[in-house]
Amino acid sequence: MDQALEEPSESRAERWVWIFRTSVQDEAEALRLRSGLDALAPEGHWNFDLEDCDKILRIETSADVRTETKELLRNSGFHCEELEG
Repeated sequence: MDQALEEPSESRAERWVWIFRTSVQDEAEALRLRSGLDALAPEGHWNFDLEDCDKILRIETSADVRTETKELLRNSGFHCEELEG
């Protein structure tokens, strides 16, 4: 097959990792955000590092979901601040 006609594979899609400082304290609070985070990054991955003093949320996705992530957490009663790298 002519390479120019091939569809780009998902593995070649540009991926971003967004990192946020949050006030999420435990797994129960993180689980309350699960459906919203799954909706923001359906093809991506997200996780909290609740042992870190900044309660870090990492989201890996091909879309820029920074604004939506901050809104989701803030509307759910949590602090959320993007960490610049």
